[in-house]
Amino acid sequence: MKLTRRALAGLAGAVLATMSLGQSALAQKQGGTLVMVVQPEPPTLASYLSTSGPIGMVAAKVFDGLLEYDLDLKPLPSLAESWEVAPDGMQITFNLRQGVTFHDGKPLTAADVQFSIMNVAKVTHPRGPNTFAAVTAVETPNDHTVVLKLSEAAPYMMMAFSGYETPIIPKHVYGTGDLRAHPNANQPIGSGPFKFVEWKKGQYIRLDRNPSYWKKGQPYLDRIVARFIADPSTRTAALEKGEAHFAAMGAVPFNDAKKLAENSGLTVTTRGHEMFSPLAELLLNTTRKPLDDKRVRQAIAYAMDRQFIIDNIWFGYGKPATGPMSSNFAPSGLYTADVQTYEVADGVDRANKILDEAGYAKNAEGVRFELMHDSLPYGQEWTRFGEYVQQALGKIGIKVTIRQEDVARWLKRTYHDHDFDTTANYLYNLADPVIGVHRAVHSKTIKPGTVFTNGSYWSSPRTDELLDKAKIEPDATKRAGYYAEVLKIVAEEIPIIWIHEMNFPTVVNNKFADVIVSALGVYSSFDRAYMK
Repeated sequence: MKLTRRALAGLAGAVLATMSLGQSALAQKQGGTLVMVVQPEPPTLASYLSTSGPIGMVAAKVFDGLLEYDLDLKPLPSLAESWEVAPDGMQITFNLRQGVTFHDGKPLTAADVQFSIMNVAKVTHPRGPNTFAAVTAVETPNDHTVVLKLSEAAPYMMMAFSGYETPIIPKHVYGTGDLRAHPNANQPIGSGPFKFVEWKKGQYIRLDRNPSYWKKGQPYLDRIVARFIADPSTRTAALEKGEAHFAAMGAVPFNDAKKLAENSGLTVTTRGHEMFSPLAELLLNTTRKPLDDKRVRQAIAYAMDRQFIIDNIWFGYGKPATGPMSSNFAPSGLYTADVQTYEVADGVDRANKILDEAGYAKNAEGVRFELMHDSLPYGQEWTRFGEYVQQALGKIGIKVTIRQEDVARWLKRTYHDHDFDTTANYLYNLADPVIGVHRAVHSKTIKPGTVFTNGSYWSSPRTDELLDKAKIEPDATKRAGYYAEVLKIVAEEIPIIWIHEMNFPTVVNNKFADVIVSALGVYSSFDRAYMK
């Protein structure tokens, strides 16, 4: 169709008007400071060293990943514009976005990706050595092409390339010196939408807008401030008064979430955890007597009233767990509840009978033996859970003393020194069992100094064999069979007392929009968040 000069002029005017409207809408989105409550204060910002929850909440705004993920766990482009998995699954090629710079102005290249995977994720990351075990080499044919060479097919790996899970960090900064004690661990430099500015210990971390971010016009916010407020009631009050605008992953006490949901200025949602499927657990040190005795572990498991814990400590947010795998994997066929269960009405009676028959007699004070319980320093729910453990085990003749330490000391005691009897924790299942479940029970993940891995130190050759088979099995039915046997073994051996599948409430001030837009929730970059 031939257009007249008048029609062309009209079309050009319409295009300019559309562009003007778009720019106007963009301008309306820009500006504002989002104050997010992060509890507890992170011990470091080196998310490539630790997956401790508070670390990722902040660091995910600073570091980009190769991919992003939508609420349905579908991979989306990020630093990688496109990617291709070889038909045999033995090679993954990423085509990197051009023109991306780190916060110091240096360009991001394939060498940075190679370094971040081979020298960082495979070495220092808690989950990386397992996730990227099949990666034998990362080739860089040019500055914008990355080729992962695999020893075996690893389809689960495609779920591990977010900025939270596998941050891409600059080689020219982190490639020099000891990565575990690097001067930029707490002054991070990434390519993400926000730049680190300041960390005032005990008060806040300030991140400012990256004006050179590769997503033109984004981020919309001028600043993100992560505030640390020790007192739970003060955190709730800050949200009510509008002094803070966002809180997630237990930063708001569960008992207050119901009340905040009635506030017209706030929205409380449970979306944004699709990538994680967290499981609460009572972690046991199976290398210590009498916890090395399966019968003792089974007795403790029977003594835990999971529904009571959910209803009275987590105020209904959750459901009883049956093992290390969340029921969120049921649609894929990988989960089964057909295992030995400890959630029974006569649990205390069964526990006492087991301990009596095992020879752990009560003394004159009614005590069989004593244990130390280290409370997880992540909020009042975990303190109350420790108190519950003390009371519940007291009913079966186990005297429990509670010890409370800060995050850094707790992490060191649990995962570095392995100096504990029992402690509480929660592990993310993530988007595939290989990434989130294997680390809890596979013997290869017993690594002193590496956090959030096999903290019980329990191992089983048969379980290892089944997990290794499931890791590479392309047939869904066979894979489900391997996991079914694993779940039955660990339910009987019970090296960890799995308590409940957690369901965290997230609080967002209604002055802000597009904050939760990803299955990563608070662990996403917030590059789309804006103040209305």
